[in-house]
Amino acid sequence: MESTYMVKQERAARTRSALIAAAAEVFSREGYCNASLVAISGRAGVTNGALHFHFPTKSALAAAVTTAAARRFEGVVAQGERRMGQGGALQLLIDTSHVLVCRLREDTVLRAGFDLGGDPGSPQGLDEVSGLWQRWVESTLERADTAGELLEGVSAEHVAIAVVAGTVGFQVLAKRDPRWASHRVLTRFWCLLLPRVSVVPAELRGGGSG
Repeated sequence: MESTYMVKQERAARTRSALIAAAAEVFSREGYCNASLVAISGRAGVTNGALHFHFPTKSALAAAVTTAAARRFEGVVAQGERRMGQGGALQLLIDTSHVLVCRLREDTVLRAGFDLGGDPGSPQGLDEVSGLWQRWVESTLERADTAGELLEGVSAEHVAIAVVAGTVGFQVLAKRDPRWASHRVLTRFWCLLLPRVSVVPAELRGGGSG
């Protein structure tokens, strides 16, 4: 009995994961309003009935994609925090932005989390991932300001606006031209921004992983 129950639970978990992955791809490509549940279930290789068993509505499925994307985003940030060395908060922000842009190219679920948050047709409350990114950028720049890494008179809040707008904007542009979501473009962005905000010369801050 217990073995049968475990098998059913594992099968249900696999079906749910497959539906979230398929939905992420369709939402990201078609947008929330145009996304078809039939297309999502077909891509996941399950019946419409199985889809509705796990997710009774399209909005519930979109919310599950957003939650999964938020977990993946938190993993990106946690990885950067663990690797933080002597470079300080600004270097942490630069490196994490490179990792994030790289992951957005490769991870459909993470990308869909950002896409759903910026989709005007999406239900309210699906901006969790972009909100997490914005709050983390703001808090990291506040740490940089406290550590004396920002030029005098530079507002951490204003720098955060530029960073969030730039990184999220690159993702939007990359939907038509993947070159926007590249290490090269992001490095150019930082080389332009850093001399105007950082006490450390730009050439020491222009790199990053990704």
